Amino acid sequence: MDGIHDLGGMQGFGPVVREENEPPFHADWEAVVVAIMHATGGRGSNLLNIDEFRYGIERMDPAHYLASSYYEHWLDGISRVLSEKGAITTAALDARTDYFLAHPDAPASAPLSGPPPPVAKPTQQLAPTSERALAAPARYAPGDTVRTRNTHPHGHTRLARYARDKRGVIHAVHGGHVFPDAHAHGQGEQPQPLYSVRFDAQTLWGDSAEPNQRVYIDLWESYLLPG
Repeated sequence: MDGIHDLGGMQGFGPVVREENEPPFHADWEAVVVAIMHATGGRGSNLLNIDEFRYGIERMDPAHYLASSYYEHWLDGISRVLSEKGAITTAALDARTDYFLAHPDAPASAPLSGPPPPVAKPTQQLAPTSERALAAPARYAPGDTVRTRNTHPHGHTRLARYARDKRGVIHAVHGGHVFPDAHAHGQGEQPQPLYSVRFDAQTLWGDSAEPNQRVYIDLWESYLLPG
């Protein structure tokens, strides 16, 4: 989608700060958010899919998005989608928020009343694959020149703004995969061929790009036109 959430190619935010020996999590609650994501969107759960999750994050208030951390984005997106689907209510979220504000040391699984439930042993879940069979062969092949569409959708898309209306070359064909632009909006999987497209960095960013650099972007077939 268009908005502050599509930061690729944008300037003015300063250098990316890299933390030496950065840990997987900076606080216990971040690991809890990952567990919530596994429970609601992992294999065997149909509460939300990865594309609905991403679209939920993309609808955050821009100021909140920029001022919050990575796993805050996750929690906001999950909460939004589950609330819209009726799996949770705003009242329930507010009640738990108030509880943890009053009991900051309580475990994440603590009920609002009564004894806490037993702690479950963590299990490893594999991410479900997005690969699907196709009814028709891929339109493009490695070496074909293509141009990305110049489009500005209101909803979710994986075609970043900086890569729109740009000429590239098909590098590889990944087969058929779930189409995010449909999947995020409850329109089914609608699988399409997925390609790795090679772009010269200067094609994407002009004189701001480093010389002799290439960028590879995975793009669905409906994003592309013959070059």
